[in-house]
Amino acid sequence: MARDLQGFIQILADRGQLRRITAPVDPDLEIAEISNRLLQTGGPALLFENVKGSPYPVAINLMGTVERICWAMGMEQPEELEALGRKLGMLQQPKPPKTIAQAVEFGKVLFDVIKAKPLRDLFPPCQQVVIQGDDLDLNQIPMIRPYAGDAGKIITLGLVITKDCETGIPNVGVYRLQLQSKTTMTVHWLSVRGGARHLRKAAEQGKKLEIAIAVGVDPLVIMAAATPIPVDLSEWLFAGLYGGSGIHLAKCKTLDLEVPAQCEFVLEGTITPGEVLPDGPFGDHMGYYGGVEDSPLVRFHCLTHRKNPIYHTTFSGRPPKEEAMMAIALNRIYTPILRQQVSEIVDFFLPMEALSYKAAILSIDKAYPGQARRAAMAFWTVLPQFTYTKFVIVVDKEINIRDPRQVVWALSSKVDPCRDVFILPDTPFDTLDFASEKLGLGGRMAIDATTKIPPETNHEWGEPLRSDPAMAAQVEARWAEYGLADLDLSAVDPNLFGYDL
Repeated sequence: MARDLQGFIQILADRGQLRRITAPVDPDLEIAEISNRLLQTGGPALLFENVKGSPYPVAINLMGTVERICWAMGMEQPEELEALGRKLGMLQQPKPPKTIAQAVEFGKVLFDVIKAKPLRDLFPPCQQVVIQGDDLDLNQIPMIRPYAGDAGKIITLGLVITKDCETGIPNVGVYRLQLQSKTTMTVHWLSVRGGARHLRKAAEQGKKLEIAIAVGVDPLVIMAAATPIPVDLSEWLFAGLYGGSGIHLAKCKTLDLEVPAQCEFVLEGTITPGEVLPDGPFGDHMGYYGGVEDSPLVRFHCLTHRKNPIYHTTFSGRPPKEEAMMAIALNRIYTPILRQQVSEIVDFFLPMEALSYKAAILSIDKAYPGQARRAAMAFWTVLPQFTYTKFVIVVDKEINIRDPRQVVWALSSKVDPCRDVFILPDTPFDTLDFASEKLGLGGRMAIDATTKIPPETNHEWGEPLRSDPAMAAQVEARWAEYGLADLDLSAVDPNLFGYDL
């Protein structure tokens, strides 16, 4: 059965995680202000049914909690995300099975790949209404402007689809687009992204780049497009692996590109290499306004949509935001893959408060001197986005990396700044990080907060304090006798001052 945005909205409604707002609201600032207040408290998803200036409702905050992201991926518990990561890890670095059980498991994964193959729809819902020529007016789409200092209206959750003009291999990314006129928008992407590479290749051949924007897709497809796992598989196949069955695709009306057949809106256009307009400023994930950059201009000539479509959007900013919840879920998927590539890593964590990628905490099963440095260096090179991680803290496997109390204790008790901190200066960096002295160039720091062993230290390490096992058992047995039965310590969240997944 094909999955779509409206089906997921119904799931949220059935589980009491959706509020329908019938009062009139303005897409300029008001929708984002309402949504932001609920994001801060883990509130429900919102469906605004009476949006000023547009006939279409707006859905926002659908992925505002990790729980809802799990539901989008057909799961109930975050732990299931790691099982998905193990499956992807097997595809990334397959090893010959050594036992019958391993052979059976690998066979199941290969069968999952076969099931994940995309399907084609000849009469897709996304093309029930077709608008072209003078009738095309992007102002009818209820794009939001989140912050008062933003340059204009934006699309934030559109799948931006392009294709390599030499190989024909498509790229699906999630990039911000700014409205420039009734038929044009600018697209903001980093030079290392797939869409930017495709535009450079088109320029070399003197061609325009075809580009399609699919808005209002199943959130599962957004998660697949946002997964930067170095596997030679398409985002469409990822979506099928995530969902357990192939995603339905459809050929665009005017372009040689494929889009999700069940999406709500599709914008079809082209980019002429070298044609740019100023894009920005906009509020970004760092919690500041970004700068103004000349960005490729997209000229749209066709809009298709479902009957009675819903516009799906979100916005960036200081966490918690929906992008931070997505990053937490992706953290779970990355973990088995990271373990497979850096064997000493037991677990890793990207705190939301550190923008979900600026700081990483690794735990390792330390076996030899210098291992923490090796783990930090390996982490920076595993996935492209980890290149932009400024701080890496490496701790022993006994430390709960999701409990900030334990991490701060490790930093305070196991680190000599002269010995255990190393800095890599002038490395390629995120241009949105204003802390860097030069935009696009910055330093990275790793801290070895593990227990030191010779020759890292020339003295014995102290004996850790632990409860006497016999006395601990006695106290537990007499807990009610003390009159403390109402204080059930087994129910206390061990990560009360942090958060676990």
